[in-house]
Amino acid sequence: MKSSPPTSTHPGSILKTKLLISTLLLGLGNASAVSLTVFAAASLTDAFAEMGRAFDAKTGNTTTFQFAGSQALRTQLDNGARADVYASANNAQFSPLVKSGLVTGGQPFLSNRLAVIAPKNNAKVQTLADLGKPGVKLVIADKVVPVGTYTRQMLTAIDKSGAYGRDFSDRFLNNVVSEEPNVRQVALKVQLGEADAAVVYSSDVTPALRHSVRVMTLPTRFNQSASYPIGTLKNSANPEAAQAFVKFVLSGEGQAILKKWGFLKPR
Repeated sequence: MKSSPPTSTHPGSILKTKLLISTLLLGLGNASAVSLTVFAAASLTDAFAEMGRAFDAKTGNTTTFQFAGSQALRTQLDNGARADVYASANNAQFSPLVKSGLVTGGQPFLSNRLAVIAPKNNAKVQTLADLGKPGVKLVIADKVVPVGTYTRQMLTAIDKSGAYGRDFSDRFLNNVVSEEPNVRQVALKVQLGEADAAVVYSSDVTPALRHSVRVMTLPTRFNQSASYPIGTLKNSANPEAAQAFVKFVLSGEGQAILKKWGFLKPR
């Protein structure tokens, strides 16, 4: 009995089969991919934008961000806004959400420091003492904004030292022409030449801003350490993916991204 000759497979059929298998595997790999919403302090804009791209590339997820002052984000969450992760620039805007049960977790994931900036072409302000001179236009954040709180703590420390007079904070605040709702708005005012100086985070002196401003010396004894907490929302539609994002932020890769953008290790 003669055996049948082996059936030849057309190269085109093999290619189609491989493409089909690849497509099926890709579909299976993305079967658990979800959409995440992260509420994050405005100072995290550049770092978290890069963080999101790296996280999505690893997981297949789609992460979107809402950047604003931490106090504004807290208010939105209190009023029912839906999100999966909340990253605040201080505990004052974070802890109440933990106490109310809206947010779970709350571990610090970075720290930050203050910086005093002035336009490069502005000679009116050369030293910290100049910030209290008449006629100087200053921009800071509102007192409910984390960086605004840290700014006022800085002023208290300067007053206590007596280095520039016990009334330095009064003279400084008298020179404030605008109090902004988030730190990026503060930095923008200086970049546009609408202020002689401003107080921001050191991480806000990004490559895009660095060419137009100079950073003034702020003695360590007056500076303030900002601790940023992060946690997941209890009503998150995707709690496992939300936890995965937090873990990525805390991972070596996530911390390297934060360091690249001028942030410090958590304390």
